[in-house]
Amino acid sequence: MIEIDGAEGEGGGQILRSALSLSICTQQPFRIVNIRANRDKPGLRRAHLTAVQAAARISDAVVEGAALESRELTFRPGTLRAGDYAFDIGSAGSSTLVLQTVLPPLLTAAAVSRVRIVGGTHNPGAPPFDFLARAFLPLLARLGAQVALDLVRPGFYPRGGGEVHVRIEPATLGSLELMERGAARRCYAEAHVAAVPSHVATRELEIVGKMLGWPREQLHVRALSNDVGPGNALTVTLEHEHVTEVTTAFGQRGVRAEDVARAAAGEAATYLAATAPVGEHLADQLLLPMALGAGGRFRGVTSSSHLRSNAAVIERFTGREVGIESAVDGVVVTV
Repeated sequence: MIEIDGAEGEGGGQILRSALSLSICTQQPFRIVNIRANRDKPGLRRAHLTAVQAAARISDAVVEGAALESRELTFRPGTLRAGDYAFDIGSAGSSTLVLQTVLPPLLTAAAVSRVRIVGGTHNPGAPPFDFLARAFLPLLARLGAQVALDLVRPGFYPRGGGEVHVRIEPATLGSLELMERGAARRCYAEAHVAAVPSHVATRELEIVGKMLGWPREQLHVRALSNDVGPGNALTVTLEHEHVTEVTTAFGQRGVRAEDVARAAAGEAATYLAATAPVGEHLADQLLLPMALGAGGRFRGVTSSSHLRSNAAVIERFTGREVGIESAVDGVVVTV
């Protein structure tokens, strides 16, 4: 039984999700205490509970402590089963975080799996659908995975109701070498609005254009059906030859459109000012599939507490070493 203190490192939900995935893949049970101890509302929220339940379903696991607001959990995995699965968070909790929990194990299953998840698709504090589709999955494909991701319907906080369909083929993951971005190909911003005045999108894109020096041709309003709103998400996509970075900010009640734009454009400007190919959030996501495959290395813009916490959990379950070394422009991460 592997013992994990959820208060260590970044102290959030990623420690739990990585532990669930790795427990199934390595067939090692674990017990975690102080779940999400460093968050304003500690313990299991709906999305985290759904991730636990999803992990249990795909592996016939025996679980203790799977309840809302629970701060302790014991997970004993059984046999991993490919199949068709449907998970409904029942709130606007992030469907992408649930997907990230079951995706690594299902890549190691014996047959194709299809997963349907209902919940939020564009959430603060979680990778939005666009990030997974444009930044993460292309690199996962370079590792040898074949994953088809489809956004059936977007879902924003607080309404939720978004729907994501995923087809996951079994794969033997290889290694990843990502040390350079390559030539810039395409950069653009999209302001998504649903049941929100169109001038919100216009104001956001005006700020992005000024901050990044982009013409109108690179700024796009994406008007969505009012049925999925209210919601507003601003994404900035930076495509390069070897990697794509996606930064995002979300409209919230009481937050001006201009401030939303400055957050997304500011993060994009920081990335463009650096030379390393892997952004802060993408670095977190790459570690686990690299550890389940043949390893590799990449250059990252920065070393975050999420990255270091994820590395520690991976080392506990797999025995593989994750090296994070300072470099001239960022860090070099080796698995």
